[in-house]
Amino acid sequence: MTIDAMPSPHDTASGNTPDLDFATVAQQRDWVAEGTVTARQLVEHSLARIDALDDTLNAFAYVLRRAARREADLLDAEQAAGALRGPLHGVPVAIKDENDVAGLPTAYGGGSVTTPAPEDSEVVRRLRAAGAIIIGKTRMPEFGIWPFTETSAHGWTRNPWDILRSTAGSSGGSAAAVASGMVAAAIGGDGGGSIRLPSSWCGLFGLKTQRGRSATAPNPDLWKSLGVLGPLTRTVLDSALVNDVIRGAAPTDRFDAGELPGSLEEAASTPPAHPLRIQFAVTNPMGGPKADALTLKALHRLDGWLTELGHEVRWEEPDYPKVSVPFTTQVAAGVAEEASRVEHPDLLERRTRGLVRLGRLAAHRVRAAEARAEALANAFLPGLFASTDILITPTTPGPAQQIGRLEGLGTIGSTRRAGAIASYTAIWNVLGNPAAALPVGCTTAGLPLSAQLVGPPAGERTILSLAAQIERAHPWDRRRPDLSAVEL
Repeated sequence: MTIDAMPSPHDTASGNTPDLDFATVAQQRDWVAEGTVTARQLVEHSLARIDALDDTLNAFAYVLRRAARREADLLDAEQAAGALRGPLHGVPVAIKDENDVAGLPTAYGGGSVTTPAPEDSEVVRRLRAAGAIIIGKTRMPEFGIWPFTETSAHGWTRNPWDILRSTAGSSGGSAAAVASGMVAAAIGGDGGGSIRLPSSWCGLFGLKTQRGRSATAPNPDLWKSLGVLGPLTRTVLDSALVNDVIRGAAPTDRFDAGELPGSLEEAASTPPAHPLRIQFAVTNPMGGPKADALTLKALHRLDGWLTELGHEVRWEEPDYPKVSVPFTTQVAAGVAEEASRVEHPDLLERRTRGLVRLGRLAAHRVRAAEARAEALANAFLPGLFASTDILITPTTPGPAQQIGRLEGLGTIGSTRRAGAIASYTAIWNVLGNPAAALPVGCTTAGLPLSAQLVGPPAGERTILSLAAQIERAHPWDRRRPDLSAVEL
């Protein structure tokens, strides 16, 4: 696949109209505020790209055409009257299918739920309050179990960088929508890597925040203590903007990470105040496959960039704790709990039903698994971050794999294949601290490569500050997939 340069934010398609293809959240927000474009223009552009691309990519489960147009017109009227609703006024955003959007089923990617949700989830409510326009809901593997966005009910979601490759998952529909320019941001969820893995394979930035940093309401938690919600975007600043809007626990949430000093937008706009102590490590923390040669080469290139930026870099392997048992227990029990709510359990996938049976057996062990995970975090994280500000590892063992990775597999086969892909990311869900996927180049075939930046508890600001500094020095967002084989 060839890669074309991203146009300057100030390039125009015709006259004084900005080029909206691959425009960022920050650009769209500013253009609307300045009166350069309207919210309705942004919605029409997003819908046109969905019409042109989604029959091939299969990123969307639902597209809210009439509702999005109505909302855009309302926002434009509010602006004409002198008011901007919030920091995302007029920006179209997509929502992963595990989040409630009023009037649409919360189907968790499958076909077993058909009744519409009566109201928005807390994250969706906050996005609307900030002026974002919900353009639709995105595909995911059933209940987000697998790092491949493939379902029996809805087929495969394809990677915009190569339509014969997977997006990863579970936020694969969100990743395809952002990477192809259908939207500038889409909400995902991460219970074992499900924001970072598709970000890795689709050339995006994706931050898994600290447990309890953003609201999970109406659910008290996601996969017990593993899951968080957050955006996938093409730039670090865009991630910070959306995370600022959705951050903060709801009263009904089990976990509350508390307040951070200052905005995440400010952190993404400000270089680190002093050289950071950065530790590279490539050992797979959960015993999965080693990263391939191209990924390792990209990490060594990143080492050189960081050294040029003045940071202190060393390579040292941590003595990782063993987290597979608590992770597997929480995933299985979390999936079983979600599956217990569906209307048509007979329509669950065969591999899902197998995991649900395991989850029911493991339900009585969940609290012990959470306590074990907390004890491991308390024992491991202070020592790791006593001499390290940021740990950098591979995000995935390699670039995007072929589509159809779950074809013909049952529960055990799917679990084995999934475990290998998520083996660098899942440990940080168990331990709870923030981690992000950052694009660091591509293969000669044009497939994105990614590094994972792991911070200490409450380390989101440091991650964003460093990631944005790297991005400014070596901008990735100016690269885009060749969509000539996708467009209708």
